[in-house]
Amino acid sequence: MKKTSKTENNSHSMGDLRPEYRLDYSKARPNRFAGQSHEVVVVLDPDIAEVFTTSEAVNAALRALLKTMPPRAEHPLTVHEK
Repeated sequence: MKKTSKTENNSHSMGDLRPEYRLDYSKARPNRFAGQSHEVVVVLDPDIAEVFTTSEAVNAALRALLKTMPPRAEHPLTVHEK
């Protein structure tokens, strides 16, 4: 492999793309994932789903449980009450 000097590597300006990087936007398509929700889906076991029938009920129970737990400084998640 040929070694190049730093001046040779920087000879292209930032706006001057090499031909292999030129994009053909005529073939572009809309992002099919752009409109999707970013919610997390959790599947409950059937016996738990009988008790907690809505996401609000699950969230309320988990928030109550979090309040009983000692705080962990190294844990990245925090509880935000509404």
